Amino acid sequence: MNELQDYIISYFGIRSADLGKLAPLFEQQTLEKGAFFVEQGSYCDALSFVKEGHLRIFADSESKEVTQWISVKGHFITDLSSLIFDTTARFSIQALTNCQLYTIQKSSYRRLHEVVSDWPKLEKLFLAKCFITLENRVFNLLSLSATQRYEHYFEQNKEVFNQVPLQYIASLLGMTPETLSRIRTNHTS
Repeated sequence: MNELQDYIISYFGIRSADLGKLAPLFEQQTLEKGAFFVEQGSYCDALSFVKEGHLRIFADSESKEVTQWISVKGHFITDLSSLIFDTTARFSIQALTNCQLYTIQKSSYRRLHEVVSDWPKLEKLFLAKCFITLENRVFNLLSLSATQRYEHYFEQNKEVFNQVPLQYIASLLGMTPETLSRIRTNHTS
């Protein structure tokens, strides 16, 4: 569980005494390629840290499937709205590869403030970082060209291109698979 503990320390700045109380609430979980962490329309009852693997967060719209995010090692996954507000999940989360996760169940997550005295402050920091990531993603979609979005994503996620079907990456970047293929061809020639 060292990966999770290291990440929690670096991301949240949590004290080691609190870390000792927090880490045991997470259980190791294996998710096989193709399995769902949660399906759109059901309830999400967990938050997981990705130790290994790739997961796709997506939704079915009226005309197509839209990839909202591809989660990799070192990220958390959940349908946040469902976890926090007890609504049905807006997104499906599916393993694209075999995955190793550290998972905390919703019941334990809701008691974190009892276990870690600084949890309200830490949770606010966690949610703020999630919001900033979302803001950056929206800004990039609105302000960058397709080529710039590809370059930016590629620089930060090179390993994803060898592990994830390109149509999912294209959807994530707000472009067709044909556009992504053309951009990739231009960058490799």
